Amino acid sequence: MLEYLEAIWRTLVVFVILAILTRLIGRKLLSQITFFEFVTGISIGTITGAYIVNEIRGNLVLISPVVLAILTVILSYSTLKSLKIRKIVEGEPVIVIQNGKILEKNMLKLRYNLDQLEIQLRDKGIFDLSEVEFAILEPTGRLSVLKKTPFLPVTPKDLNLSTTYKGLATEIIKDGDILEQNLKQNNLDFAWLYNHLRRMKVNDVSKVMLALLNTDGSLYVDLKGEEPKYTQKVED
Repeated sequence: MLEYLEAIWRTLVVFVILAILTRLIGRKLLSQITFFEFVTGISIGTITGAYIVNEIRGNLVLISPVVLAILTVILSYSTLKSLKIRKIVEGEPVIVIQNGKILEKNMLKLRYNLDQLEIQLRDKGIFDLSEVEFAILEPTGRLSVLKKTPFLPVTPKDLNLSTTYKGLATEIIKDGDILEQNLKQNNLDFAWLYNHLRRMKVNDVSKVMLALLNTDGSLYVDLKGEEPKYTQKVED
């Protein structure tokens, strides 16, 4: 019994250490991690893994991944239920640009440099910082940007233009199989479907790769093996 408790205790210690180190390293997307940070992360994982294997003998080592998984689920559930825990574990969004001005103190606190900021701004099509009203670094490492009003794209609402509703299309046929439940949800039947397919000169449902019902009542159909006469190539 003591061996089981020791295995659980040592795994708990490793989990807490990993949680603290991960929080200290900071918020970054995987694509933003430097080579040094990547090697450091791998080394931390390797060392903690080696510690568990060396300190927990025999089949008891299999308890460790189970305990880690349970602790991860508990922590996720805790962050869902408690705002305080979520702030501690995941952090909070931080403003890095306000009214076009870079907030250096916030950047320093996050260990977030200008190169990283400019890369994420360019990724959003922003090459002029004067266009930015607010830029917020999210806990996930992503940068959310609000442009100044003169640089926002024009919408139909801005031009007082009326628009029609455009929702999500419904799958009616997928890989040659009719999704009967989706037909019923839209108050349609097989007769309606077959009539539309015949109008499109489709007599065999099994030949349909995908059929979508658009919100305007039109039916999009793509047939298996159907390719355009000319296929555009991406490469030169």
